[in-house]
Amino acid sequence: MSAVEVNFDGLIGPSHNYGGLSDGNLASARNSGDVSNPREAALQGLEKMRTLLKAGLVQGILPALPRPNFDLLASAGFGGSDRQIIERAAAQAPRLLKVAYSASSMWTANAATVSPSADTQDGRLHLTAANLSTMLHRSLEHPDTTASLQAIFGDDRHFAVHAALPMHADFADEGAANHVRLCGSHGDAGVELFVYGREAGESTAGFPARQTRLAAESVARGHGLASERTVFARQSVAAINAGAFHNDVVCVGAVDTLFFHEAAFEDTAGTLASLRRAAEGLFELKPVMVPASKVSLEDAIRSYLFNSQLLVMPGEDRLVLVAPTEVQDTESTRAYCDRLVSGNGPIGRVEYVDVRQSMRNGGGPACLRLRVVMTDAELAACHQGVLLNEARIDALQAVIRSTYRDRLVPDDLVDPTFADECRLAREALLAVLELEELA
Repeated sequence: MSAVEVNFDGLIGPSHNYGGLSDGNLASARNSGDVSNPREAALQGLEKMRTLLKAGLVQGILPALPRPNFDLLASAGFGGSDRQIIERAAAQAPRLLKVAYSASSMWTANAATVSPSADTQDGRLHLTAANLSTMLHRSLEHPDTTASLQAIFGDDRHFAVHAALPMHADFADEGAANHVRLCGSHGDAGVELFVYGREAGESTAGFPARQTRLAAESVARGHGLASERTVFARQSVAAINAGAFHNDVVCVGAVDTLFFHEAAFEDTAGTLASLRRAAEGLFELKPVMVPASKVSLEDAIRSYLFNSQLLVMPGEDRLVLVAPTEVQDTESTRAYCDRLVSGNGPIGRVEYVDVRQSMRNGGGPACLRLRVVMTDAELAACHQGVLLNEARIDALQAVIRSTYRDRLVPDDLVDPTFADECRLAREALLAVLELEELA
Protein backbone atom coordinates (compact mmCIF):
# COMPACT_ATOMS: atom_id res chain seq x y z
CA MET A 1 0.00 0.00 0.00
CA SER A 2 1.26 3.48 -0.87
CA ALA A 3 1.60 5.84 2.11
CA VAL A 4 3.63 8.81 3.30
CA GLU A 5 4.78 9.89 6.73
CA VAL A 6 3.25 13.22 7.68
CA ASN A 7 4.89 15.20 10.46
CA PHE A 8 2.29 17.09 12.48
CA ASP A 9 4.27 19.71 14.38
CA GLY A 10 2.88 21.60 17.34
CA LEU A 11 2.23 25.29 16.87
CA ILE A 12 4.05 26.96 19.76
CA GLY A 13 1.65 29.03 21.81
CA PRO A 14 1.91 32.66 22.95
CA SER A 15 2.47 31.66 26.60
CA HIS A 16 5.76 29.84 25.88
CA ASN A 17 7.80 30.45 29.03
CA TYR A 18 10.51 28.82 31.13
CA GLY A 19 8.48 27.81 34.15
CA GLY A 20 10.71 24.91 35.27
CA LEU A 21 7.72 22.62 35.81
CA SER A 22 9.13 19.33 34.48
CA ASP A 23 10.92 17.11 37.00
CA GLY A 24 13.62 15.08 35.27
CA ASN A 25 13.97 17.47 32.34
CA LEU A 26 17.40 19.00 32.89
CA ALA A 27 17.02 21.81 30.37
CA SER A 28 13.69 22.85 31.87
CA ALA A 29 15.24 23.01 35.34
CA ARG A 30 18.40 24.77 34.15
CA ASN A 31 16.53 27.60 32.42
CA SER A 32 13.70 28.01 34.92
CA GLY A 33 12.68 31.65 35.28
CA ASP A 34 14.70 32.89 32.31
CA VAL A 35 13.34 35.26 29.70
CA SER A 36 11.64 33.45 26.82
CA ASN A 37 10.69 34.75 23.40
CA PRO A 38 7.34 33.24 22.34
CA ARG A 39 7.43 35.02 18.98
CA GLU A 40 10.86 33.69 18.10
CA ALA A 41 9.96 30.21 19.34
CA ALA A 42 6.88 29.97 17.13
CA LEU A 43 8.68 31.39 14.11
CA GLN A 44 11.56 28.95 14.59
CA GLY A 45 9.12 26.05 14.71
CA LEU A 46 7.37 27.18 11.53
CA GLU A 47 10.69 27.62 9.73
CA LYS A 48 11.57 24.01 10.59
CA MET A 49 8.24 22.99 9.09
CA ARG A 50 8.96 25.10 6.01
CA THR A 51 12.34 23.39 5.57
CA LEU A 52 10.72 19.96 5.42
CA LEU A 53 7.91 21.19 3.18
CA LYS A 54 10.46 22.55 0.71
CA ALA A 55 12.24 19.20 0.78
CA GLY A 56 9.10 17.60 -0.63
CA LEU A 57 7.59 16.14 2.55
CA VAL A 58 3.97 16.47 3.62
CA GLN A 59 3.86 18.75 6.67
CA GLY A 60 0.95 19.14 9.06
CA ILE A 61 0.38 21.20 12.17
CA LEU A 62 -1.54 20.86 15.45
CA PRO A 63 -2.94 24.03 17.04
CA ALA A 64 -1.80 25.38 20.39
CA LEU A 65 -4.18 24.60 23.25
CA PRO A 66 -6.19 27.32 25.07
CA ARG A 67 -4.16 29.00 27.78
CA PRO A 68 -4.51 29.82 30.58
CA ASN A 69 -6.47 26.73 31.54
CA PHE A 70 -9.28 28.28 33.54
CA ASP A 71 -10.79 24.86 34.29
CA LEU A 72 -7.73 24.02 36.40
CA LEU A 73 -7.91 27.30 38.31
CA ALA A 74 -11.65 26.92 38.90
CA SER A 75 -11.10 23.37 40.16
CA ALA A 76 -8.56 24.77 42.61
CA GLY A 77 -11.26 27.01 44.10
CA PHE A 78 -10.60 30.29 42.31
CA GLY A 79 -13.82 31.99 41.21
CA GLY A 80 -15.07 35.25 39.77
CA SER A 81 -14.29 36.89 36.44
CA ASP A 82 -11.28 35.83 34.41
CA ARG A 83 -9.38 38.82 35.75
CA GLN A 84 -10.29 37.97 39.34
CA ILE A 85 -9.34 34.32 38.90
CA ILE A 86 -5.89 35.26 37.63
CA GLU A 87 -5.32 37.90 40.30
CA ARG A 88 -6.34 35.52 43.07
CA ALA A 89 -4.28 32.63 41.71
CA ALA A 90 -1.25 34.91 41.30
CA ALA A 91 -1.53 36.00 44.93
CA GLN A 92 -2.33 32.64 46.51
CA ALA A 93 -0.93 29.91 44.21
CA PRO A 94 1.60 31.40 41.77
CA ARG A 95 2.99 28.00 40.76
CA LEU A 96 -0.51 26.83 39.86
CA LEU A 97 -0.87 29.88 37.62
CA LYS A 98 2.34 28.86 35.81
CA VAL A 99 0.86 25.39 35.35
CA ALA A 100 -2.32 26.88 33.89
CA TYR A 101 -0.26 28.84 31.35
CA SER A 102 2.04 25.98 30.31
CA ALA A 103 2.64 25.88 26.56
CA SER A 104 4.11 22.38 26.65
CA SER A 105 1.55 21.02 24.17
CA MET A 106 3.99 22.37 21.57
CA TRP A 107 5.82 19.05 21.98
CA THR A 108 3.36 16.97 20.01
CA ALA A 109 5.43 13.80 20.25
CA ASN A 110 3.51 13.58 23.55
CA ALA A 111 0.12 14.33 22.04
CA ALA A 112 -0.76 10.76 21.15
CA THR A 113 0.40 7.33 20.04
CA VAL A 114 -0.30 6.61 16.37
CA SER A 115 -0.67 3.27 14.56
CA PRO A 116 -1.12 3.42 10.78
CA SER A 117 -3.82 1.47 9.03
CA ALA A 118 -1.29 -1.06 7.66
CA ASP A 119 -0.71 -2.29 11.23
CA THR A 120 -4.22 -2.36 12.68
CA GLN A 121 -6.82 -5.11 12.71
CA ASP A 122 -9.65 -2.96 11.36
CA GLY A 123 -7.55 -1.21 8.68
CA ARG A 124 -8.07 2.25 10.15
CA LEU A 125 -5.49 4.73 11.40
CA HIS A 126 -5.64 4.78 15.21
CA LEU A 127 -4.63 7.63 17.54
CA THR A 128 -4.77 7.50 21.35
CA ALA A 129 -4.34 10.79 23.18
CA ALA A 130 -1.69 10.55 25.91
CA ASN A 131 -2.87 11.19 29.46
CA LEU A 132 0.55 12.60 30.51
CA SER A 133 -0.50 11.90 34.09
CA THR A 134 2.98 12.11 35.67
CA MET A 135 3.34 15.90 35.40
CA LEU A 136 0.50 18.21 36.49
CA HIS A 137 1.07 20.81 33.79
CA ARG A 138 0.97 18.18 31.07
CA SER A 139 -1.93 16.19 32.54
CA LEU A 140 -4.20 19.12 31.62
CA GLU A 141 -3.65 18.66 27.90
CA HIS A 142 -5.47 15.50 26.88
CA PRO A 143 -9.10 16.77 26.75
CA ASP A 144 -8.18 19.60 24.38
CA THR A 145 -5.74 17.39 22.48
CA THR A 146 -8.49 14.82 21.95
CA ALA A 147 -10.81 17.56 20.65
CA SER A 148 -8.11 18.70 18.21
CA LEU A 149 -7.49 15.16 16.97
CA GLN A 150 -11.21 14.57 16.52
CA ALA A 151 -11.53 17.80 14.52
CA ILE A 152 -8.64 16.81 12.25
CA PHE A 153 -9.22 13.04 12.02
CA GLY A 154 -12.99 13.06 12.27
CA ASP A 155 -13.92 10.64 9.47
CA ASP A 156 -14.50 7.36 11.30
CA ARG A 157 -14.36 5.41 8.05
CA HIS A 158 -10.63 6.05 8.03
CA PHE A 159 -9.68 7.07 11.59
CA ALA A 160 -10.24 5.96 15.17
CA VAL A 161 -9.43 8.60 17.81
CA HIS A 162 -9.26 7.12 21.32
CA ALA A 163 -9.57 9.13 24.50
CA ALA A 164 -6.71 9.05 26.98
CA LEU A 165 -6.20 6.12 29.34
CA PRO A 166 -7.40 6.43 32.96
CA MET A 167 -5.69 9.17 34.96
CA HIS A 168 -3.88 6.85 37.34
CA ALA A 169 -0.18 6.22 37.88
CA ASP A 170 -0.54 2.62 36.69
CA PHE A 171 -1.73 3.90 33.29
CA ALA A 172 0.86 6.68 32.91
CA ASP A 173 1.22 7.28 29.17
CA GLU A 174 3.51 9.73 27.38
CA GLY A 175 2.48 9.04 23.79
CA ALA A 176 4.75 8.72 20.79
CA ALA A 177 7.81 9.93 22.73
CA ASN A 178 8.08 6.32 23.94
CA HIS A 179 7.01 4.65 20.69
CA VAL A 180 8.85 3.81 17.47
CA ARG A 181 7.39 2.26 14.33
CA LEU A 182 9.75 0.30 12.06
CA CYS A 183 8.95 -1.04 8.59
CA GLY A 184 10.30 -1.78 5.11
CA SER A 185 8.47 1.23 3.66
CA HIS A 186 5.84 3.49 5.18
CA GLY A 187 2.87 1.77 3.56
CA ASP A 188 3.93 -1.77 4.49
CA ALA A 189 2.93 -3.60 7.65
CA GLY A 190 5.43 -2.77 10.36
CA VAL A 191 6.69 -3.47 13.86
CA GLU A 192 5.71 -1.17 16.72
CA LEU A 193 8.15 -0.74 19.59
CA PHE A 194 6.77 0.53 22.91
CA VAL A 195 9.32 1.62 25.52
CA TYR A 196 8.36 1.86 29.19
CA GLY A 197 10.15 2.93 32.36
CA ARG A 198 8.31 0.91 35.00
CA GLU A 199 5.67 -1.71 35.64
CA ALA A 200 2.26 -0.75 37.01
CA GLY A 201 2.47 -0.37 40.78
CA GLU A 202 6.26 -0.19 40.75
CA SER A 203 7.99 2.72 42.45
CA THR A 204 11.36 3.88 41.18
CA ALA A 205 14.10 5.97 42.71
CA GLY A 206 15.54 9.07 41.06
CA PHE A 207 13.73 10.95 38.33
CA PRO A 208 10.18 9.75 37.57
CA ALA A 209 9.73 6.94 35.06
CA ARG A 210 6.81 8.43 33.17
CA GLN A 211 5.62 5.47 31.07
CA THR A 212 4.24 2.16 32.33
CA ARG A 213 4.15 -1.13 30.52
CA LEU A 214 0.43 -1.43 31.30
CA ALA A 215 -0.23 1.83 29.46
CA ALA A 216 1.76 0.69 26.43
CA GLU A 217 0.00 -2.67 26.35
CA SER A 218 -3.40 -0.98 26.68
CA VAL A 219 -2.72 1.32 23.72
CA ALA A 220 -1.50 -1.61 21.61
CA ARG A 221 -4.67 -3.58 22.40
CA GLY A 222 -6.88 -0.61 21.66
CA HIS A 223 -5.22 -0.13 18.28
CA GLY A 224 -5.70 -3.77 17.35
CA LEU A 225 -2.01 -4.50 16.81
CA ALA A 226 -0.80 -8.03 16.10
CA SER A 227 1.06 -9.35 19.15
CA GLU A 228 3.77 -10.94 17.01
CA ARG A 229 4.53 -7.53 15.45
CA THR A 230 4.59 -5.62 18.74
CA VAL A 231 7.60 -5.30 21.06
CA PHE A 232 7.74 -3.94 24.60
CA ALA A 233 11.16 -2.90 25.91
CA ARG A 234 12.27 -1.32 29.15
CA GLN A 235 14.15 1.97 29.08
CA SER A 236 17.33 1.92 31.11
CA VAL A 237 17.23 3.37 34.61
CA ALA A 238 20.58 4.99 33.90
CA ALA A 239 19.12 6.91 30.95
CA ILE A 240 16.10 8.11 32.93
CA ASN A 241 18.21 9.28 35.84
CA ALA A 242 20.63 11.02 33.48
CA GLY A 243 17.75 13.14 32.15
CA ALA A 244 16.24 11.00 29.37
CA PHE A 245 12.71 11.53 30.66
CA HIS A 246 11.36 10.06 27.40
CA ASN A 247 12.85 7.35 25.22
CA ASP A 248 13.07 9.77 22.29
CA VAL A 249 15.89 11.55 24.12
CA VAL A 250 18.09 8.47 23.55
CA CYS A 251 16.49 6.69 20.57
CA VAL A 252 14.85 7.47 17.24
CA GLY A 253 13.80 5.21 14.37
CA ALA A 254 12.54 5.42 10.81
CA VAL A 255 11.59 2.72 8.31
CA ASP A 256 14.07 -0.14 8.94
CA THR A 257 16.63 1.83 11.00
CA LEU A 258 16.85 2.19 14.79
CA PHE A 259 19.34 4.88 15.91
CA PHE A 260 20.02 4.74 19.65
CA HIS A 261 22.53 5.22 22.44
CA GLU A 262 24.00 2.09 23.96
CA ALA A 263 22.48 3.10 27.33
CA ALA A 264 18.95 3.48 25.91
CA PHE A 265 17.55 0.08 26.96
CA GLU A 266 17.89 -2.09 30.05
CA ASP A 267 18.46 -5.12 27.81
CA THR A 268 19.84 -3.99 24.46
CA ALA A 269 20.56 -7.49 23.12
CA GLY A 270 17.13 -8.73 24.12
CA THR A 271 15.39 -5.69 22.61
CA LEU A 272 17.18 -6.12 19.27
CA ALA A 273 16.48 -9.86 19.23
CA SER A 274 12.77 -9.21 19.83
CA LEU A 275 12.68 -6.61 17.07
CA ARG A 276 14.37 -8.97 14.62
CA ARG A 277 11.88 -11.74 15.40
CA ALA A 278 8.96 -9.34 14.98
CA ALA A 279 10.36 -8.06 11.68
CA GLU A 280 10.98 -11.51 10.22
CA GLY A 281 9.40 -11.75 6.78
CA LEU A 282 8.77 -7.99 6.63
CA PHE A 283 12.18 -6.27 6.60
CA GLU A 284 15.73 -6.55 7.88
CA LEU A 285 16.39 -4.41 10.94
CA LYS A 286 19.29 -1.95 10.67
CA PRO A 287 20.39 -0.98 14.19
CA VAL A 288 22.80 1.95 14.59
CA MET A 289 24.05 1.96 18.18
CA VAL A 290 26.13 4.92 19.38
CA PRO A 291 28.70 3.77 21.95
CA ALA A 292 29.30 5.74 25.14
CA SER A 293 32.99 5.78 24.24
CA LYS A 294 32.12 8.05 21.29
CA VAL A 295 29.23 10.05 22.76
CA SER A 296 28.65 10.09 26.50
CA LEU A 297 25.11 9.81 27.80
CA GLU A 298 25.55 13.31 29.21
CA ASP A 299 26.50 14.75 25.80
CA ALA A 300 23.70 12.85 24.07
CA ILE A 301 21.13 14.36 26.44
CA ARG A 302 22.62 17.86 26.49
CA SER A 303 22.77 18.07 22.68
CA TYR A 304 19.60 16.04 22.02
CA LEU A 305 21.36 14.03 19.32
CA PHE A 306 18.61 11.41 19.36
CA ASN A 307 15.77 13.89 19.74
CA SER A 308 16.19 14.52 16.03
CA GLN A 309 13.90 13.70 13.14
CA LEU A 310 15.03 10.71 11.10
CA LEU A 311 13.45 11.07 7.68
CA VAL A 312 13.08 9.48 4.29
CA MET A 313 13.77 12.42 1.97
CA PRO A 314 12.56 12.43 -1.64
CA GLY A 315 15.39 11.76 -4.07
CA GLU A 316 17.86 10.56 -1.41
CA ASP A 317 18.81 6.92 -1.03
CA ARG A 318 19.81 7.21 2.64
CA LEU A 319 18.01 8.65 5.65
CA VAL A 320 18.45 12.25 6.76
CA LEU A 321 18.85 13.21 10.42
CA VAL A 322 17.34 16.64 11.16
CA ALA A 323 19.19 17.62 14.34
CA PRO A 324 19.21 20.68 16.58
CA THR A 325 22.14 23.06 16.17
CA GLU A 326 23.24 22.02 19.67
CA VAL A 327 24.44 18.74 18.12
CA GLN A 328 26.71 20.73 15.83
CA ASP A 329 27.89 22.84 18.78
CA THR A 330 28.86 19.81 20.91
CA GLU A 331 32.25 18.39 19.96
CA SER A 332 31.52 14.70 20.53
CA THR A 333 28.16 14.66 18.73
CA ARG A 334 29.42 16.74 15.81
CA ALA A 335 32.40 14.40 15.37
CA TYR A 336 30.16 11.35 15.59
CA CYS A 337 27.75 12.71 12.98
CA ASP A 338 30.65 13.50 10.64
CA ARG A 339 31.84 9.88 10.89
CA LEU A 340 28.29 8.55 10.62
CA VAL A 341 27.53 10.13 7.26
CA SER A 342 30.98 9.43 5.80
CA GLY A 343 30.37 5.69 6.10
CA ASN A 344 27.98 3.52 4.11
CA GLY A 345 25.33 3.06 6.80
CA PRO A 346 21.63 3.89 6.50
CA ILE A 347 22.00 7.54 7.60
CA GLY A 348 23.55 9.61 4.84
CA ARG A 349 23.17 13.24 5.86
CA VAL A 350 22.65 15.47 8.90
CA GLU A 351 20.77 18.75 8.57
CA TYR A 352 20.94 21.18 11.47
CA VAL A 353 17.98 23.37 12.45
CA ASP A 354 17.67 26.18 14.97
CA VAL A 355 14.99 25.44 17.57
CA ARG A 356 16.84 26.97 20.50
CA GLN A 357 13.76 28.40 22.20
CA SER A 358 12.27 24.91 22.37
CA MET A 359 15.58 23.31 23.31
CA ARG A 360 16.00 25.58 26.32
CA ASN A 361 12.77 24.12 27.69
CA GLY A 362 13.84 20.55 26.94
CA GLY A 363 12.42 19.75 23.51
CA GLY A 364 14.23 19.17 20.21
CA PRO A 365 13.01 18.60 16.65
CA ALA A 366 11.59 15.17 17.47
CA CYS A 367 9.61 16.50 20.44
CA LEU A 368 7.98 19.07 18.18
CA ARG A 369 6.35 16.57 15.84
CA LEU A 370 3.87 13.70 15.81
CA ARG A 371 4.51 11.22 13.00
CA VAL A 372 1.38 10.00 11.20
CA VAL A 373 1.72 7.54 8.31
CA MET A 374 -1.19 8.18 5.93
CA THR A 375 -2.48 6.76 2.67
CA ASP A 376 -3.76 9.01 -0.11
CA ALA A 377 -7.34 8.30 0.97
CA GLU A 378 -6.56 9.19 4.58
CA LEU A 379 -4.83 12.41 3.54
CA ALA A 380 -7.91 13.37 1.55
CA ALA A 381 -10.21 12.52 4.48
CA CYS A 382 -8.43 14.55 7.15
CA HIS A 383 -9.05 18.25 7.79
CA GLN A 384 -7.22 20.04 4.97
CA GLY A 385 -6.61 23.29 6.87
CA VAL A 386 -3.80 21.69 8.94
CA LEU A 387 -1.84 20.50 5.90
CA LEU A 388 0.70 23.24 5.31
CA ASN A 389 1.82 25.06 2.20
CA GLU A 390 4.01 28.14 1.89
CA ALA A 391 1.05 30.53 1.91
CA ARG A 392 -0.40 29.03 5.08
CA ILE A 393 2.97 29.20 6.84
CA ASP A 394 3.27 32.84 5.79
CA ALA A 395 -0.22 33.56 7.15
CA LEU A 396 0.55 31.88 10.48
CA GLN A 397 3.80 33.80 10.80
CA ALA A 398 2.02 37.08 10.08
CA VAL A 399 -0.40 36.43 12.96
CA ILE A 400 2.47 35.49 15.27
CA ARG A 401 4.46 38.62 14.44
CA SER A 402 1.46 40.80 15.21
CA THR A 403 0.15 39.04 18.36
CA TYR A 404 2.99 37.27 20.19
CA ARG A 405 5.30 38.92 22.71
CA ASP A 406 9.04 38.86 22.10
CA ARG A 407 9.82 38.78 25.81
CA LEU A 408 8.15 36.81 28.57
CA VAL A 409 9.14 35.77 32.09
CA PRO A 410 6.96 33.69 34.43
CA ASP A 411 6.18 36.79 36.52
CA ASP A 412 4.47 38.34 33.48
CA LEU A 413 1.73 35.73 33.78
CA VAL A 414 0.17 37.65 36.69
CA ASP A 415 -0.98 40.38 34.27
CA PRO A 416 -4.68 39.66 33.60
CA THR A 417 -4.51 41.32 30.18
CA PHE A 418 -2.07 38.63 29.03
CA ALA A 419 -4.89 36.06 29.09
CA ASP A 420 -6.78 38.16 26.55
CA GLU A 421 -3.64 38.39 24.39
CA CYS A 422 -3.33 34.61 24.37
CA ARG A 423 -7.00 34.08 23.51
CA LEU A 424 -7.02 36.57 20.64
CA ALA A 425 -3.78 35.20 19.19
CA ARG A 426 -5.08 31.63 19.30
CA GLU A 427 -8.39 32.60 17.69
CA ALA A 428 -6.55 34.29 14.82
CA LEU A 429 -4.34 31.23 14.33
CA LEU A 430 -7.32 28.86 14.39
CA ALA A 431 -8.94 30.97 11.67
CA VAL A 432 -5.90 30.42 9.43
CA LEU A 433 -6.19 26.67 10.04
CA GLU A 434 -9.98 26.75 9.51
CA LEU A 435 -10.48 25.27 12.98
CA GLU A 436 -12.66 27.98 14.49
CA GLU A 437 -14.75 25.26 16.16
CA LEU A 438 -11.90 24.78 18.67
CA ALA A 439 -11.95 28.41 19.83
